[in-house]
Amino acid sequence: MLKRIEVVGAVLVHDGRVFAAKRGPGKSMAGFWEFPGGKVEAGETPEDALARELREELMIEARVGAFLTTTAYDTGSAIIELSTYECGLLAGSPVLTEHAESRWVHIPELTDLDWAPADIPTVELLQERFV
Repeated sequence: MLKRIEVVGAVLVHDGRVFAAKRGPGKSMAGFWEFPGGKVEAGETPEDALARELREELMIEARVGAFLTTTAYDTGSAIIELSTYECGLLAGSPVLTEHAESRWVHIPELTDLDWAPADIPTVELLQERFV
């Protein structure tokens, strides 16, 4: 049985655009775009984990809002279970500490990016809701 890894991602919305981050070299799924976030640690709620990850990865304070969706992706060695949440920027501007690149993207243009497989259902959900 494959190991399940619980991760969270932020659909960070600011001025009508969504923040997308490109995974850095040497990382799993390097070169793919994703909603920033990371693993949920033991004893954390998904919301607490997401706020922590955004502080660590992007050096921002964010409001973690409504749950959007959970998707599962089989990497062959593990099942990544990604839950995404709408988030709002409270303080700071994103500083890349782990990602190679970032963009603020209008929702209709999200499909122009090469998304990590686990993030694609969230992109599709955003397209359905807001386009």
